[in-house]
Amino acid sequence: MKAYLRTRYGGPEVLHLGRVAKPTVKKGHLLVRIAANSANPADWHILRGTPVLARLAFGVITPKNKLLGADFAGTVEEVGEDAGPFQVGDRVFGEDLKGGTFAEFAVVPATACAHMPEGSSFAAMASIPVAGLTALQGLLTHGKLQNGESLLINGASGGVGHLAVQIAKAFGARVTGVCSARNRDFVQSLGADEVIAYDKDNLQRHQGKYDLVFDTHGNLFYRDFTRMGKRGVVIGFTNMKHLALLMLQGALGKFPLAQFTAAANTQDLETLASLVKEGKISVHLEKTYSYRDIPKAITYIEAMRTRGKVAMIWEEG
Repeated sequence: MKAYLRTRYGGPEVLHLGRVAKPTVKKGHLLVRIAANSANPADWHILRGTPVLARLAFGVITPKNKLLGADFAGTVEEVGEDAGPFQVGDRVFGEDLKGGTFAEFAVVPATACAHMPEGSSFAAMASIPVAGLTALQGLLTHGKLQNGESLLINGASGGVGHLAVQIAKAFGARVTGVCSARNRDFVQSLGADEVIAYDKDNLQRHQGKYDLVFDTHGNLFYRDFTRMGKRGVVIGFTNMKHLALLMLQGALGKFPLAQFTAAANTQDLETLASLVKEGKISVHLEKTYSYRDIPKAITYIEAMRTRGKVAMIWEEG
Protein backbone atom coordinates (compact mmCIF):
# COMPACT_ATOMS: atom_id res chain seq x y z
CA MET A 1 0.00 0.00 0.00
CA LYS A 2 1.03 3.64 -0.41
CA ALA A 3 2.12 5.46 2.72
CA TYR A 4 4.16 8.48 3.76
CA LEU A 5 7.46 7.44 5.34
CA ARG A 6 10.31 9.12 7.17
CA THR A 7 13.58 7.64 8.42
CA ARG A 8 14.90 10.67 10.29
CA TYR A 9 13.67 13.73 12.13
CA GLY A 10 13.24 16.94 10.19
CA GLY A 11 10.76 19.11 8.35
CA PRO A 12 8.18 18.06 5.76
CA GLU A 13 11.00 17.54 3.28
CA VAL A 14 11.99 14.28 5.02
CA LEU A 15 8.62 12.71 4.15
CA HIS A 16 8.37 10.63 1.00
CA LEU A 17 5.57 8.61 -0.55
CA GLY A 18 6.55 4.94 -0.62
CA ARG A 19 5.10 1.46 -0.37
CA VAL A 20 4.81 -0.77 2.67
CA ALA A 21 2.95 -3.95 3.48
CA LYS A 22 -0.74 -3.58 4.23
CA PRO A 23 -1.15 -3.85 8.03
CA THR A 24 -2.90 -6.81 9.66
CA VAL A 25 -5.82 -6.23 11.99
CA LYS A 26 -5.36 -7.25 15.63
CA LYS A 27 -7.46 -7.69 18.74
CA GLY A 28 -9.34 -4.57 19.79
CA HIS A 29 -8.48 -2.80 16.52
CA LEU A 30 -10.02 -1.93 13.16
CA LEU A 31 -8.43 -2.05 9.74
CA VAL A 32 -9.58 1.17 8.07
CA ARG A 33 -9.29 2.19 4.43
CA ILE A 34 -8.26 5.82 4.84
CA ALA A 35 -10.33 8.34 2.91
CA ALA A 36 -9.03 11.56 4.46
CA ASN A 37 -6.63 12.96 7.04
CA SER A 38 -6.12 16.36 8.58
CA ALA A 39 -2.90 18.04 9.64
CA ASN A 40 -2.23 19.09 13.23
CA PRO A 41 0.60 20.81 15.11
CA ALA A 42 1.23 17.42 16.73
CA ASP A 43 2.20 16.07 13.29
CA TRP A 44 4.98 18.55 12.73
CA HIS A 45 6.20 18.31 16.34
CA ILE A 46 6.44 14.51 15.97
CA LEU A 47 7.97 14.90 12.50
CA ARG A 48 10.67 17.23 13.78
CA GLY A 49 11.11 15.44 17.10
CA THR A 50 10.35 18.55 19.15
CA PRO A 51 10.41 19.19 22.00
CA VAL A 52 13.47 16.96 22.32
CA LEU A 53 12.10 15.30 25.48
CA ALA A 54 9.30 13.85 23.35
CA ARG A 55 11.91 11.67 21.62
CA LEU A 56 11.98 9.48 24.71
CA ALA A 57 8.59 8.22 23.51
CA PHE A 58 9.05 8.47 19.74
CA GLY A 59 12.74 7.47 19.36
CA VAL A 60 15.83 9.24 20.68
CA ILE A 61 18.04 9.28 17.57
CA THR A 62 15.69 8.14 14.82
CA PRO A 63 11.89 7.73 14.80
CA LYS A 64 10.58 4.38 16.03
CA ASN A 65 7.61 4.64 13.68
CA LYS A 66 8.37 5.49 10.06
CA LEU A 67 4.70 6.31 9.39
CA LEU A 68 3.22 9.62 10.46
CA GLY A 69 -0.39 10.74 10.88
CA ALA A 70 -3.03 10.91 13.62
CA ASP A 71 -6.41 12.19 12.36
CA PHE A 72 -8.37 10.08 9.88
CA ALA A 73 -11.76 9.22 8.45
CA GLY A 74 -12.50 6.18 6.32
CA THR A 75 -14.27 2.87 5.90
CA VAL A 76 -13.84 -0.23 8.03
CA GLU A 77 -12.23 -3.04 6.00
CA GLU A 78 -11.84 -5.59 8.78
CA VAL A 79 -12.87 -5.84 12.43
CA GLY A 80 -10.57 -7.38 15.01
CA GLU A 81 -11.69 -9.53 17.91
CA ASP A 82 -13.30 -7.56 20.76
CA ALA A 83 -13.36 -4.37 18.69
CA GLY A 84 -16.76 -3.12 19.80
CA PRO A 85 -19.85 -2.14 17.80
CA PHE A 86 -18.22 -1.82 14.40
CA GLN A 87 -18.87 -3.70 11.18
CA VAL A 88 -17.18 -3.96 7.81
CA GLY A 89 -18.31 -1.03 5.67
CA ASP A 90 -18.92 1.37 8.56
CA ARG A 91 -17.79 4.95 7.98
CA VAL A 92 -15.64 5.91 10.95
CA PHE A 93 -13.39 8.71 12.19
CA GLY A 94 -10.82 8.94 14.94
CA GLU A 95 -7.18 9.48 15.73
CA ASP A 96 -4.04 7.65 16.76
CA LEU A 97 -1.18 9.82 18.03
CA LYS A 98 1.17 6.83 17.69
CA GLY A 99 1.03 7.51 13.95
CA GLY A 100 0.43 5.50 10.82
CA THR A 101 -2.70 7.09 9.34
CA PHE A 102 -1.01 8.95 6.46
CA ALA A 103 -1.49 5.79 4.39
CA GLU A 104 -4.04 3.93 2.29
CA PHE A 105 -4.84 1.63 5.23
CA ALA A 106 -4.28 1.86 8.97
CA VAL A 107 -4.88 -0.40 11.96
CA VAL A 108 -6.32 1.78 14.72
CA PRO A 109 -7.67 1.10 18.22
CA ALA A 110 -11.45 0.70 18.18
CA THR A 111 -11.56 2.73 21.40
CA ALA A 112 -10.22 5.73 19.44
CA CYS A 113 -12.91 5.55 16.74
CA ALA A 114 -16.56 6.46 16.33
CA HIS A 115 -19.18 6.28 13.60
CA MET A 116 -19.49 9.25 11.27
CA PRO A 117 -22.84 11.09 11.27
CA GLU A 118 -25.02 10.38 8.26
CA GLY A 119 -24.38 12.86 5.46
CA SER A 120 -21.03 14.06 6.80
CA SER A 121 -17.95 14.15 4.58
CA PHE A 122 -14.69 12.29 5.10
CA ALA A 123 -12.71 15.55 4.88
CA ALA A 124 -14.77 17.28 7.57
CA MET A 125 -14.81 14.34 9.98
CA ALA A 126 -11.09 13.67 9.54
CA SER A 127 -10.55 17.25 10.70
CA ILE A 128 -12.37 16.84 14.00
CA PRO A 129 -10.63 14.24 16.22
CA VAL A 130 -7.45 15.89 17.57
CA ALA A 131 -8.77 19.46 17.47
CA GLY A 132 -12.30 18.57 18.57
CA LEU A 133 -11.22 16.32 21.43
CA THR A 134 -8.77 18.97 22.62
CA ALA A 135 -11.48 21.62 22.57
CA LEU A 136 -14.13 19.41 24.20
CA GLN A 137 -11.89 18.01 26.93
CA GLY A 138 -10.19 21.34 27.53
CA LEU A 139 -13.47 23.14 28.05
CA LEU A 140 -15.53 20.50 29.85
CA THR A 141 -13.22 17.89 31.41
CA HIS A 142 -10.37 20.17 32.49
CA GLY A 143 -11.98 23.61 32.36
CA LYS A 144 -15.23 22.53 34.08
CA LEU A 145 -17.17 24.97 31.90
CA GLN A 146 -20.79 25.40 33.00
CA ASN A 147 -23.89 26.77 31.31
CA GLY A 148 -24.00 30.56 31.61
CA GLU A 149 -20.30 31.02 32.40
CA SER A 150 -18.02 33.47 30.61
CA LEU A 151 -15.08 32.20 28.57
CA LEU A 152 -12.05 33.77 26.88
CA ILE A 153 -10.54 31.71 24.03
CA ASN A 154 -7.06 32.81 22.98
CA GLY A 155 -6.56 31.63 19.39
CA ALA A 156 -10.24 31.44 18.49
CA SER A 157 -9.74 31.16 14.71
CA GLY A 158 -7.42 28.15 14.64
CA GLY A 159 -8.13 24.43 14.44
CA VAL A 160 -8.86 23.94 18.14
CA GLY A 161 -10.10 27.46 18.71
CA HIS A 162 -12.78 27.59 16.04
CA LEU A 163 -14.28 24.32 17.34
CA ALA A 164 -13.96 25.52 20.94
CA VAL A 165 -16.05 28.60 20.18
CA GLN A 166 -18.84 26.45 18.76
CA ILE A 167 -18.67 23.80 21.50
CA ALA A 168 -18.74 26.44 24.23
CA LYS A 169 -21.81 28.08 22.68
CA ALA A 170 -23.50 24.68 22.36
CA PHE A 171 -23.04 24.23 26.12
CA GLY A 172 -24.40 27.67 26.96
CA ALA A 173 -21.27 29.75 27.60
CA ARG A 174 -20.74 33.42 26.79
CA VAL A 175 -17.68 33.48 24.55
CA THR A 176 -15.03 36.13 23.91
CA GLY A 177 -12.63 35.13 21.14
CA VAL A 178 -9.10 36.41 20.63
CA CYS A 179 -7.76 36.43 17.07
CA SER A 180 -6.15 38.73 14.51
CA ALA A 181 -8.15 41.59 13.06
CA ARG A 182 -8.38 39.80 9.70
CA ASN A 183 -10.20 36.89 11.42
CA ARG A 184 -12.63 39.00 13.46
CA ASP A 185 -15.61 38.42 11.15
CA PHE A 186 -14.83 34.70 10.94
CA VAL A 187 -14.82 34.26 14.73
CA GLN A 188 -18.03 36.27 15.04
CA SER A 189 -19.64 34.01 12.43
CA LEU A 190 -18.82 31.02 14.65
CA GLY A 191 -21.01 32.49 17.39
CA ALA A 192 -18.56 34.44 19.56
CA ASP A 193 -20.33 37.11 21.60
CA GLU A 194 -17.30 39.38 21.57
CA VAL A 195 -13.99 39.43 19.69
CA ILE A 196 -10.65 40.94 20.70
CA ALA A 197 -8.15 41.57 17.91
CA TYR A 198 -4.73 40.98 19.47
CA ASP A 199 -3.00 43.08 16.78
CA LYS A 200 -5.23 46.03 17.65
CA ASP A 201 -5.64 45.63 21.41
CA ASN A 202 -2.88 44.47 23.77
CA LEU A 203 -4.20 41.32 25.46
CA GLN A 204 -1.60 41.67 28.23
CA ARG A 205 -3.42 44.85 29.28
CA HIS A 206 -6.94 43.54 28.85
CA GLN A 207 -8.98 43.97 32.02
CA GLY A 208 -11.91 41.69 31.20
CA LYS A 209 -12.91 39.06 33.78
CA TYR A 210 -13.89 35.51 32.82
CA ASP A 211 -14.83 32.29 34.58
CA LEU A 212 -12.44 30.37 32.30
CA VAL A 213 -9.46 31.39 30.17
CA PHE A 214 -8.69 28.82 27.46
CA ASP A 215 -5.32 29.38 25.76
CA THR A 216 -4.92 27.40 22.53
CA HIS A 217 -1.68 29.16 21.56
CA GLY A 218 0.20 28.64 24.82
CA ASN A 219 1.57 32.20 24.78
CA LEU A 220 -0.25 33.70 27.77
CA PHE A 221 1.70 34.34 30.95
CA TYR A 222 0.68 33.23 34.44
CA ARG A 223 -0.16 36.83 35.32
CA ASP A 224 -2.55 36.94 32.34
CA PHE A 225 -4.50 33.95 33.63
CA THR A 226 -4.72 35.29 37.17
CA ARG A 227 -5.64 38.79 35.99
CA MET A 228 -8.43 37.71 33.64
CA GLY A 229 -9.72 34.37 34.88
CA LYS A 230 -11.03 32.37 37.82
CA ARG A 231 -9.39 29.28 36.34
CA GLY A 232 -7.41 28.45 33.20
CA VAL A 233 -6.52 25.76 30.67
CA VAL A 234 -3.52 25.88 28.37
CA ILE A 235 -2.70 23.69 25.38
CA GLY A 236 0.27 23.93 23.08
CA PHE A 237 3.31 26.08 23.77
CA THR A 238 5.45 28.75 22.16
CA ASN A 239 8.60 27.22 23.66
CA MET A 240 9.43 24.77 26.43
CA LYS A 241 10.91 27.44 28.68
CA HIS A 242 7.66 29.41 28.62
CA LEU A 243 5.55 26.29 29.27
CA ALA A 244 7.84 25.04 32.06
CA LEU A 245 7.74 28.42 33.83
CA LEU A 246 3.95 28.59 33.45
CA MET A 247 3.47 25.11 34.90
CA LEU A 248 5.92 25.80 37.75
CA GLN A 249 4.07 28.98 38.67
CA GLY A 250 0.80 27.09 38.45
CA ALA A 251 2.08 24.34 40.73
CA LEU A 252 3.37 26.81 43.32
CA GLY A 253 0.38 29.16 43.14
CA LYS A 254 -3.25 28.76 44.12
CA PHE A 255 -4.73 29.58 40.72
CA PRO A 256 -6.34 26.48 39.11
CA LEU A 257 -4.42 26.06 35.84
CA ALA A 258 -4.57 22.84 33.79
CA GLN A 259 -2.35 21.66 30.94
CA PHE A 260 -3.11 18.42 29.11
CA THR A 261 -2.93 16.34 25.95
CA ALA A 262 -6.30 15.12 24.69
CA ALA A 263 -7.00 11.41 25.07
CA ALA A 264 -8.99 9.74 22.30
CA ASN A 265 -12.04 7.78 23.37
CA THR A 266 -15.21 6.68 21.62
CA GLN A 267 -17.55 8.46 24.03
CA ASP A 268 -16.09 11.92 23.41
CA LEU A 269 -15.86 11.26 19.67
CA GLU A 270 -19.55 10.30 19.71
CA THR A 271 -20.33 13.57 21.51
CA LEU A 272 -18.56 15.47 18.75
CA ALA A 273 -20.39 13.44 16.10
CA SER A 274 -23.73 14.29 17.77
CA LEU A 275 -22.86 18.00 17.78
CA VAL A 276 -22.07 17.76 14.07
CA LYS A 277 -25.31 15.90 13.36
CA GLU A 278 -27.33 18.49 15.29
CA GLY A 279 -25.68 21.33 13.37
CA LYS A 280 -24.12 22.79 16.51
CA ILE A 281 -20.54 22.54 15.26
CA SER A 282 -19.03 22.44 11.79
CA VAL A 283 -15.48 22.33 10.53
CA HIS A 284 -14.16 25.23 8.50
CA LEU A 285 -11.84 23.75 5.89
CA GLU A 286 -9.46 26.47 4.77
CA LYS A 287 -7.59 24.21 2.36
CA THR A 288 -7.96 20.69 1.02
CA TYR A 289 -4.97 18.86 -0.44
CA SER A 290 -4.50 15.58 -2.29
CA TYR A 291 -2.68 12.91 -0.28
CA ARG A 292 0.20 13.46 -2.72
CA ASP A 293 0.68 16.89 -1.13
CA ILE A 294 0.67 15.90 2.54
CA PRO A 295 4.13 17.50 3.05
CA LYS A 296 2.73 20.77 1.64
CA ALA A 297 -0.23 20.57 4.03
CA ILE A 298 2.10 20.21 7.02
CA THR A 299 4.23 23.11 5.77
CA TYR A 300 1.11 25.24 5.52
CA ILE A 301 -0.13 24.63 9.06
CA GLU A 302 3.36 25.00 10.54
CA ALA A 303 3.14 28.70 9.74
CA MET A 304 0.37 28.81 12.40
CA ARG A 305 -1.87 31.13 10.43
CA THR A 306 -4.53 28.58 9.51
CA ARG A 307 -8.16 29.63 9.77
CA GLY A 308 -9.91 26.44 10.85
CA LYS A 309 -8.50 23.20 9.49
CA VAL A 310 -6.58 21.67 6.57
CA ALA A 311 -7.61 18.27 5.16
CA MET A 312 -5.86 15.78 2.86
CA ILE A 313 -7.91 13.49 0.64
CA TRP A 314 -7.20 9.86 -0.30
CA GLU A 315 -10.73 9.07 -1.46
CA GLU A 316 -13.67 11.34 -2.26
CA GLY A 317 -16.90 10.90 -0.32
